[in-house]
Amino acid sequence: MENSSITLPAAGKPAPVSLAEAFRYWLKLGFISFGGPAGQIALMHQELVEKRRWISEHRFLHALNYCMLLPGPEATQLAIYIGWLLHRTRGGIVAGVLFVLPSLAILIGLTWVYLAFGTLPVIAGVLYGIKPAVVAIVLAAASRIGSRSLKNLWLIGIALLAFVAIAVVDIPFPAIVLAAGVAGAAGGRWLPQHFRIGGAHAGKEKSYGAALIDDDTPTPAHAVFSWLRVTRVAVIGVALGAGAWLTLAWLTGASGTLAQIGWFFTKAAMLTFGGAYAVLPYVYQGAVDHFHWLSAPQMIDGLALGETTPGPLIMIVAFVGFVGGWGNIASAAAGAAGACVATFFTFLPSFVFILAGGPIVEATRDDIRLTAPLTAISAAVVGVIVSLAVFFAQHVFHTERALAAWDWLAVAITLGAGVALVGYKVGTVKVLLCCAAAAVVVSYSTTWI
Repeated sequence: MENSSITLPAAGKPAPVSLAEAFRYWLKLGFISFGGPAGQIALMHQELVEKRRWISEHRFLHALNYCMLLPGPEATQLAIYIGWLLHRTRGGIVAGVLFVLPSLAILIGLTWVYLAFGTLPVIAGVLYGIKPAVVAIVLAAASRIGSRSLKNLWLIGIALLAFVAIAVVDIPFPAIVLAAGVAGAAGGRWLPQHFRIGGAHAGKEKSYGAALIDDDTPTPAHAVFSWLRVTRVAVIGVALGAGAWLTLAWLTGASGTLAQIGWFFTKAAMLTFGGAYAVLPYVYQGAVDHFHWLSAPQMIDGLALGETTPGPLIMIVAFVGFVGGWGNIASAAAGAAGACVATFFTFLPSFVFILAGGPIVEATRDDIRLTAPLTAISAAVVGVIVSLAVFFAQHVFHTERALAAWDWLAVAITLGAGVALVGYKVGTVKVLLCCAAAAVVVSYSTTWI
């Protein structure tokens, strides 16, 4: 009976979806959601809009546009949003947690293997091949985001200024986000035609038959705007975050690693406009330069591991938290605690944004006063991502013994990965696996020779 929603004719409206059925779907999605935000959103669209018809095309895109206006991982927020529409607050929590949990468990295991056995020749060879591929992946992300964000010379100028600000002048990422937002607000007032979020999804709506949440389905009672409800959920969310941090501070001290991880990733979560790549420079500045939880090469390795696992790419925070918790005592338990703390504080704001702020943002999503600053921030994000690729390249293309010496094999792997990603649209995981295999073969061939 539960599967009737997938077998009815296209003209029939699906039967109501039980929370148990939704639980199974969200858990499955958590294990198969490779391909970054675009791939994850495509998976949800194919399953929830086209096949199961739990939500219509129009309502799905409406939710997606809302999530793209918020800081945080949009694919995760979209899952929370749809789960919330279907089964109230508990449905949103189930969807969001199951979307992230498999990735967290896998990354904890992979990071432990990396720290405990990373010096083994085969693992070192794999990482050697993956690092140059990461440079190509970041550049491809900049190209992809720039193609839809940099629609005119004003936005291109903001991207260039952001690149110079972070790569040359070394201005902190939060200051760049703030400056871009101010510039966008001014542009929205004086040059509104250049700072609108221009229907990236317009004209793509199709009908796949009647949906459970259809175009004309009234807004569910729990999603109707109410100041009391919004305030209650926001207060509960803030209380959860504050309570968790105070507990960590009480157990380990306010200057302890776990408390520092919690506070740092709370701030990072508020700056993830434009996806995970946008916040990585801020994570690098804090985790590598300020707190010294890990080294620059380890940061690159963490991004590589994040690219090979399901779930949102921002789950690299679990890697950073694990390495920070692992510290000098090389404790797997401490590392796992650090990963869990980083994940909790990174994703908690996304739950609050969706469960508390959904009705507010939906009502104003076409307001130029709201969208113009976000348009400018998205443009700045492109420049920041390019600076991240330049930073990675500096560490990957030069040998540690002689910074002036180029590692031409690494350069070749980056070029090959870039052609595969951009020219032939090969999936990220396939590119990483091929680069890793090629590096292992070359390293062993060199050893034998």
